[in-house]
Amino acid sequence: MNIYPYCVAGWLVLIGSLGIVRSRNLIHAVVCLSVAQSGTYLLLLAIGYQRGGAPPIFAGSNPPSPLNVVDPVVQALTLTDIVIQATVTALLLALAIQIHKRHGTLDPDELSALRG
Repeated sequence: MNIYPYCVAGWLVLIGSLGIVRSRNLIHAVVCLSVAQSGTYLLLLAIGYQRGGAPPIFAGSNPPSPLNVVDPVVQALTLTDIVIQATVTALLLALAIQIHKRHGTLDPDELSALRG
């Protein structure tokens, strides 16, 4: 087992989270959220990776051994995560555009009209 993909995934999540916390711009925060979510893709793919694994296709004349098959659920979760990230990013960018239109700024500290 190689620990390198797990370290890179953790680093991406950490850098993305740090960028969100330190962000002075809503667009920058959305981009940092995308970087953090990219770490989750890498983590899911690292968990589902199996060296020398065969695709899970058991039909045909020469089916693979059930012990040496890659789990397709991890790949499906990664694709689902990508679709969700695209949707969330589009929604957050649309909200940032509307905030800029109404308030003229993207700095969260200058949005006093949004305070409760």
